[in-house]
Amino acid sequence: MPIQILMPALSPTMTDGTLSKWLKAEGDMVESGDAIAEIETDKATMEVEAVDEGVVGKLLVAEGTENVAVNAPIAVLLEEGEDASVVDDVAAAQVATPAAPEAPPAEPAAPQVTTPQPAAPMSSPAANGERIFASPLARRIAAQNNIDIATIAGSGPRGRIIIRDVEAAIAGGVTTAPAAATPQPATTPAPAPTVSAGDPVFAFMPEYEAVPNSSMRKVIATRLTESARDVPHFNLSIDVDIDRLLSLRKELNGREGADYKISVNDFVIKAVALALKRVPDCNVSYTDDVILRFNRADVSVAVAIEGGLITPVIKDAGAKGLAAISSDAKTLAAKARDGKLQPEEYQGGTFTISNLGMFGVKSFNSIINPPQGGILSVGAGEERAVVRNGALASATIMSLTLAVDHRCIDGAVAAAFAKELKGILEDPLQLML
Repeated sequence: MPIQILMPALSPTMTDGTLSKWLKAEGDMVESGDAIAEIETDKATMEVEAVDEGVVGKLLVAEGTENVAVNAPIAVLLEEGEDASVVDDVAAAQVATPAAPEAPPAEPAAPQVTTPQPAAPMSSPAANGERIFASPLARRIAAQNNIDIATIAGSGPRGRIIIRDVEAAIAGGVTTAPAAATPQPATTPAPAPTVSAGDPVFAFMPEYEAVPNSSMRKVIATRLTESARDVPHFNLSIDVDIDRLLSLRKELNGREGADYKISVNDFVIKAVALALKRVPDCNVSYTDDVILRFNRADVSVAVAIEGGLITPVIKDAGAKGLAAISSDAKTLAAKARDGKLQPEEYQGGTFTISNLGMFGVKSFNSIINPPQGGILSVGAGEERAVVRNGALASATIMSLTLAVDHRCIDGAVAAAFAKELKGILEDPLQLML
């Protein structure tokens, strides 16, 4: 039976993507692990590897096609000995199959009448405690549709469960218990009001150019709307005297033979990681059941790229020196702008830093990046008048604004973190210890 290759979900927020380029042509042999296509997601362009082996029978989606839904068929592989003449039948079945799951809502009683199928479990190898043989794709599709793979009888070679068997189970309405308890639409928040370019509100405005929303822009809009609506933010602001930090930076960058250029932001990353270690109750995420307190600080750094924003992660920043942080930050920023970040390079951060100081922005508030508990907004360092020992003086002051999730971080905890951060940045030799 031909094997369907589906559009994969390459990030947790991905709902569709653009098939940028095919790396295999019809008739090419494919082995498990071969790169078969380049997919442009909401975050980056990545290669997709095959999980099954066979010969490319048909490419169902042309290069450059946008908005290809996750789990939509994009190609068909022929298994050993199969003839290319069966590909058209499979393609036709793919068009018909998506309608099958929608039948039960129209006739809710029908699935309950037809669901009792003792034959499938009885012929399943799991019934006798045997190992279940199934293709990786069949396992994945079964899991995505809440189907217990052990209840499916395989029709492939030596009883192997293949995609055809899973599709038959989907069409028959066979699901596991979790699917029965899916009255989620009732608890899902109502979607935010939408505005289209054709709405009357724009009728009397000047002429405009309509720039289509990219996948990244749509995801940014959705996630930040959800965060601003559902996460109870509160903000704390502090002013930091960074004269000693700038002096140390100049000294480090001026060392003979130095192969690095440390930025102020590198100091901030290291200081944030150290402050999170000292105040671990700020290095947290909220869940309905528990608060997750992380054992290390993986610091996300906001990077502006064409069409949006991405937050590559400096892993275990507290254990790295300033030179290593500087190198990692530059490498990740370059990969972000080239669209070459891998998922593990921009997912999993525990705290975010957003720096607009290079644009001369004095201070600003940021929206928390869920599921993280906090984000630090870094403004520009500027010379300001200060009072020292009762006398007027000047100093380079940088304003920092901390936004935290009040569900998991209390005001006193956030204040303690801000105090530690200020102390570290004003006495940067602590970063050397």
